[in-house]
Amino acid sequence: MADQLSPEEKFTLITRNLQEVLGEEKLKQVLQERELKVYWGTATTGKPHVAYFVPMSKIADFLRAGCEVTILFADLHAYLDNMKAPWELLELRVKYYEQVIKAMLESIGVPLEKLRFIKGTDYQLSREYTLDVYRLSSMVTEHDAKKAGAEVVKQVEHPLLSGLLYPGLQALDEEYLKVDAQFGGVDQRKIFTLAEKYLPSLGYAKRAHLMNPMVPGLTGAKMSSSEEESKIDLLDSKEDVKKKLKKAFCEPGNIQNNGVLSFVKYVLFPLRGEFCIKRDPKWGGDKVYTGFEEVEKDFAEELIHPGDLKASVEVALNQLLDPIRKKFESPELRKLTNSAYPDPSKTKAGKGAKSAAGGEDDELLPSRLDIRVGKIVSVEKHPDADSLYLEKIDVGEPEPRTVVSGLVAYVSQEELQDREVLVLCNLKPQKMRGIESQAMLLCASIEGEPRRVEPLDPPEGSSPGERVFVEGYESGKPDDRLNPKKKVWEKLQVDLKISDECVAQWKDKRLLTKLGQITCKTLKGGNIS
Repeated sequence: MADQLSPEEKFTLITRNLQEVLGEEKLKQVLQERELKVYWGTATTGKPHVAYFVPMSKIADFLRAGCEVTILFADLHAYLDNMKAPWELLELRVKYYEQVIKAMLESIGVPLEKLRFIKGTDYQLSREYTLDVYRLSSMVTEHDAKKAGAEVVKQVEHPLLSGLLYPGLQALDEEYLKVDAQFGGVDQRKIFTLAEKYLPSLGYAKRAHLMNPMVPGLTGAKMSSSEEESKIDLLDSKEDVKKKLKKAFCEPGNIQNNGVLSFVKYVLFPLRGEFCIKRDPKWGGDKVYTGFEEVEKDFAEELIHPGDLKASVEVALNQLLDPIRKKFESPELRKLTNSAYPDPSKTKAGKGAKSAAGGEDDELLPSRLDIRVGKIVSVEKHPDADSLYLEKIDVGEPEPRTVVSGLVAYVSQEELQDREVLVLCNLKPQKMRGIESQAMLLCASIEGEPRRVEPLDPPEGSSPGERVFVEGYESGKPDDRLNPKKKVWEKLQVDLKISDECVAQWKDKRLLTKLGQITCKTLKGGNIS
C-alpha cells in the first residue's frame, strides 16, 4: 500500500487523529526523499491497558505509510521514574510488555516483521550514551528538567535525582535510535521541546514530534495504569469489561471527557473504518456509522443512548481482547504475568516480624507506617521562621506531640485550630529551625504555579489516636521507628496519592480508619506527603 501513496498522502496518514505535530516541514522534507523513521517508547511500569490501543492504531498508520517503526521498551526509564518498576522486576516486566504489546499488534492485524523491538538497557548503559548523559546534565538546568517531566514523571514533594534525569535520557534516545521523529502522548510535549532545545547543543539533529491526545479513562480523567477504576486491563474477563463499562462516565449528550466515546474515535474507527451501534429494533435497530463525526453528533443530540454506546463498545472491545486473552492462557505467560506483577496481598505474614520489632526488614509494606488520626490542639507561628507553623497535636498519647509544618502559605491558623488531621508518628524526630518535630502532618499537594496544599481529612467522628491503615493491610504492625537509612517512608510515599474522587490511596488501595476512608477536599490527583 505504501508504494502506491504519494508523499502528501503518507503525511496525511501519519498525522491523522494527532493532537499536535512539531516539525511538520521536516516530516514533509524527509517523505520527499525516503521513508520516515519513527519510534514509540513505553516505560515498563504498570500493566498496559486498553488505552494502549490508541498508540497501536497509530503504529498501524505509520506502517501503512511505509515508516520504519521502532518500539522501545524503556526499562531504565521505568526504574528512574521514582522506582515505579523495582530493579529486580525490570527484566520480567520487559518480557511481559513485549508479549502483551505484540499480542495487541497481532489482534489489530499489524505484521510484527515490519517492526523493530529494542530494550533501553541494550544501549543506554554503553560508554557513549553514558558520556552523553553527563554532557547533557552539564547543560540542562534543574528547572528545565523538572518542568520537562512534570506531566510524565511521578511528582513528589522531595523528588529523586533519577526523575530529573528521565527527560534527558528520553531526548538522547532519539539520536541513539537514529530516528527522524518520536511519537508519544501530548503529555510528553515538554520532554519533546526539551529534546528540540538541547540535542542541537550536543551536535545532534533536532527531530520532529508526533503527539496523540490523552484518552479519557472510564472515570472521565486520564486513563492510568495506577488508577484501577479508570482502566480496563488487557486481560480483564468479559464480565469485568461489562462491569467496568457499566460504571464508566458516559453522561447523555455529554461529549467532553467521555472515555467510551473517545475509544470509538481513536481506536475503533482508525482500525475498522466503521462502527455499529447495536440496539433493540423498537429503538430503531442496529445502525452502522462510517464517520466518527456522525456518531458524536447523534450522541450529543441524545439519539444514541449511553447504554447502547457502552454495549456496542463492549462487543467491539472484546473482539480486540479475545486473541490477547487466548494467548495469555498458556502456563508460561500466566507464570510471567504473576512474576512480573506479584500480588502484594499474598506476601507471607511472617516476613514482617523483624520490621515490627525494629524496622530491619526490607519488605515495603504500608502497614509499617504508624499513621494516626490527630487533633490540633494549638497552632502558632514558629518563633524563628515565619514560613513554619508550630503545632501541638493530640495523637492519643498522654501528651500532645510537637509538629513543625510548612503550611503557613496554604492554610490559616484559624482553619487548623481544633482540626482533625492525619499524622505519621514513627519517623525519627528532627529539628526544624531549632525545635524538634516529633511527627509529620500528612497533606495532599499539587505542584504548579501556585503550589496547592491541604491537610488530609479523617472520617467524621474520628478520635485522636485511631489507626489509619491501607485497605488489605489491616493486620500488619507498624515499625517502632522507621530506619531513615532504609528510606522506608520515601519509598512507600511515592505510591501515596489522591484519586479523582478525592480519596487517599496507596497503589489504588484506600487509606481507611474503622469509620471509613481518608479524603481531601479538592486536590484530585494530588500527591501525599
